[in-house]
Amino acid sequence: MFYEPNEKKDHGLPHDPFKSLVVPRPIGWISTLDLKGNVNLAPYSFFNAVCYDPCIVLFSASGLIDDPQKHSRRNAEETGEFVCNLVSEELREQMNITAAHVGRGVDELALAGLTAEPSRTVKPPRVLEAPAHLECRYLKTVEFESHLPNQSHGVVFGEVTGVHIKDEFLSGGFVDILKIKPIARMGYRDYTVVDQIFSMAPPDTKTGAPPKKTGF
Repeated sequence: MFYEPNEKKDHGLPHDPFKSLVVPRPIGWISTLDLKGNVNLAPYSFFNAVCYDPCIVLFSASGLIDDPQKHSRRNAEETGEFVCNLVSEELREQMNITAAHVGRGVDELALAGLTAEPSRTVKPPRVLEAPAHLECRYLKTVEFESHLPNQSHGVVFGEVTGVHIKDEFLSGGFVDILKIKPIARMGYRDYTVVDQIFSMAPPDTKTGAPPKKTGF
């Protein structure tokens, strides 16, 4: 099949399959503070690392241009700080609770029965129950217009100023991702869990020759 996704939307399917193809997408569980000190926590499946040295991450907040629900973006822009908390499989239900649209000033950590833990380099708290956290300094927002009326997409960038990893998820000096079992967003209402990994050696940088095959 072939379709044009932005204007014609002529896929002929019950739902647009775009978000089912760019998968799996890691979830940025973003905690922020507003100017009054109220805590906000919300998950974003359009989240990823951008580069290393400096370490920069992004999350994309979409919605109505004057949407009062875009708390994470507004808070990050107004205070200059946010935290990305990693979502493990055992925290999937709590993450889902924090996806609810609630009024500004509602503490989603309390709503989901989670614990706020002080950060070290920024003011927004971390989610104590999360296996790892990235404390971030807000850099900029890149705005993209939507094909939908009165909507926009704001991509928020932040530089990582501090990284927390719980000791029980480190093995032999490496992050043991199979112990963490982070969840990721698929399409529709589907999620997946990282519970299997494999390794491959890169090609020879001088000759371009493929690496020798090794057994798994």
